[in-house]
Amino acid sequence: MNAEEILNQYATGERNFPAVNLTEANLSGVNLSQANLSGANLTVANLCGSNLSEADLSKAKLNVAKLSGANLSKANLYEANLNVANLTLADLSKAEMRQASLVRAEMARADLSGANLSYANLSGADLKDAKLRSVNLSYANLSRADMKWATFTGANLAMANMHGADLSSADLSGADLSHTELRQATLSRANLQGVNLSGANLRWADLSGADLSWADLSGARLSGANLTGVNLSNANLLGTILVHADLTRASLIDVDWAGADLSGATLSGAKLHGVLRFGVKTEGMICEWVDLSPNGDQSKIYKLDTASMNAFFHEAPPTVRLTVDATFDQEAHYALAIAYRQLAKHYKVSMEPPNIRIGRRRTTLTFEMQDDTQLFMTAYLAICPFNDAVHTESNLLSVLDILQSANSGSKLKNSTLVHWVDRTLNLIRGKTEPFTFSPDLVPLLTEANFFDSPTQMTLITSTNQSLAIYNNPHFGKRLKPAASNAGNTVPAIAPEEKQLGLPTIGLLAEFIHSFQEIEIERSPQPAIGSTELS
Repeated sequence: MNAEEILNQYATGERNFPAVNLTEANLSGVNLSQANLSGANLTVANLCGSNLSEADLSKAKLNVAKLSGANLSKANLYEANLNVANLTLADLSKAEMRQASLVRAEMARADLSGANLSYANLSGADLKDAKLRSVNLSYANLSRADMKWATFTGANLAMANMHGADLSSADLSGADLSHTELRQATLSRANLQGVNLSGANLRWADLSGADLSWADLSGARLSGANLTGVNLSNANLLGTILVHADLTRASLIDVDWAGADLSGATLSGAKLHGVLRFGVKTEGMICEWVDLSPNGDQSKIYKLDTASMNAFFHEAPPTVRLTVDATFDQEAHYALAIAYRQLAKHYKVSMEPPNIRIGRRRTTLTFEMQDDTQLFMTAYLAICPFNDAVHTESNLLSVLDILQSANSGSKLKNSTLVHWVDRTLNLIRGKTEPFTFSPDLVPLLTEANFFDSPTQMTLITSTNQSLAIYNNPHFGKRLKPAASNAGNTVPAIAPEEKQLGLPTIGLLAEFIHSFQEIEIERSPQPAIGSTELS
């Protein structure tokens, strides 16, 4: 059956032409919509501008066929062979193309929106400026494909092979590229906002100038990648491997990179406002200066050398350590959990549960946080359930009052320090009614000996500078047996032993300066010194 016979039968209403042989046939501009051409041989056929919408071309041979401008919307091309076919400007929207072979196919400016190309082979294909919105390319082979300026918004590219592909200036916003192979791919200036690249392989990829804001790169591998000028603000880099990656002038504002490996990476000129600088590997990293301004406008530059870089990229979070001179039991555990929940709700703050280490005679509660400026508020809440709260909180508030008054007339007016001190004091004292635990919790706190026990509290900054806030004079001292003829015990210390006073001005200045360097000294203004505190 030749092309003319098929067209005549189609005109009479016939639609079934399975396994027909139309090699090199001229069918340009014809209408074969909804025709059954499954298994047909259309090799080198001319189908330019033809209407094949909703046609069944499953397992058809269309190698080197001319399909430029053809309408193949909703067509069934399952396992079809379109190697080296010309599909320029073709409409393949919502087409079924699972396991189709499109090796080196010409598909520039084609519309594949909503098409299913899972497991398809598009290696070396030309997809420049193509529309691939919401396309399914999971497990597809796109190695060495040219996809410059293509639109992949909302596309599924999970587990796809895009090794060496060119995606420069492509729009992949909101796409799923989880566990995708992108080794040596070019993604320069690409729009990758909000993409899922978790577990993806981006080794030696070129992402220069790309927008990866809000992207998920957790567990991704970017060793040797070019990330110069990339926008990674608010991105998820948890456990990401960035060994020897080039992040020169990259924006990492508010990025979460705990557990990331930046060994040997280059970070000079990177924007790091709001970034937690601990929990990352930085051995051999190159970083001459960073931009810590909120908007990345270089208004707050922080210069680094080999010695200061290790201190800048610290390894431990700020910590409040509360040591209780008693062992921890289930009743105390239950009461403490309820108490901290009520405190967090009352003050409307986030309060992570502490790490608890129980020794033979003592219990240590360790509260870790993201920012040095959270230390005082966390300490204030941590001690609330204990009898030592009145002394500890008094010391904390006195320290904050000293800082507030010291800054009221200093050059640091309106600085970060002033803001967080004022904010902390307002949070503690700004309530119209004082905080009280719920009536059902009070008996649990009063009956448990744990909360009556002496305590010690120490604040430790992210640079490992510590400040003792309170040390109960009875801490570590035990009642000892009296004379053998007595039936009771006597205290080993005087009942009115002097309490620990406030930290000295020198210690307080040194403590504040330890995170002042990170939070404030980055600005042109001088940091707080002991003379200003005095």
